[in-house]
Amino acid sequence: MSDLSQRITTDMKAAMKAGEKERVGTLRMLRARLQETEVQRRGKEGRDYELTDDEALQVVSSYAKQRRESIASYREGGRDDLADKEARELELIQAYLPAQLGEAQIRELAQAAIDESGASSAKEIGAVMRVLMPRVKGQADGKLVNTIVRELLGS
Repeated sequence: MSDLSQRITTDMKAAMKAGEKERVGTLRMLRARLQETEVQRRGKEGRDYELTDDEALQVVSSYAKQRRESIASYREGGRDDLADKEARELELIQAYLPAQLGEAQIRELAQAAIDESGASSAKEIGAVMRVLMPRVKGQADGKLVNTIVRELLGS
């Protein structure tokens, strides 16, 4: 079991003992996602396969992204009560992610990736993203990164 998976399990048990229902529910869903991914990988890698920390981080990042999208959808639909619930879940999930980069830091990394890839127009955004995304993995929302790169490329 990865360190991140173990930490989530430990925190879930502590939340159960403390009677924190909302936290328990969120951590159970997150843990289920991790186990589901691990089971899928076992089909390819073998019965004894366990998720690495990077893979577990990717699952948690994906789950956080889903929460962000749900919040936006609920707000658009006028369901602030559900959006607030999703926001609380997202706050819990983000505790398991690395510290997020600020917009200025992303701009700096994006400009370095543009210089490194030699991109000069929005048509070459794919080349820039291939260089940049591994550097910001788990530390920045891909949508924000994409928006900043497009802006810097002048599209």
